[in-house]
Amino acid sequence: MKSFREEAGMTQEALAFEAEVDRTYISQLEHNKKSPTVDVLFRLCDAMGIKASELIARVEDN
Repeated sequence: MKSFREEAGMTQEALAFEAEVDRTYISQLEHNKKSPTVDVLFRLCDAMGIKASELIARVEDN
């Protein structure tokens, strides 16, 4: 998640604002302490300007 956010040129706070989640939640996602719901995943991807399928494919490749 962090690499996608950084590629989008966003701070945790900016991503949280755009996706309508708390900034601490973004931090928890980036540190693998939480997993997003499908709804939140789509909101995060929309905010970063990427497709959810792209994010999932890159995570699967790692």
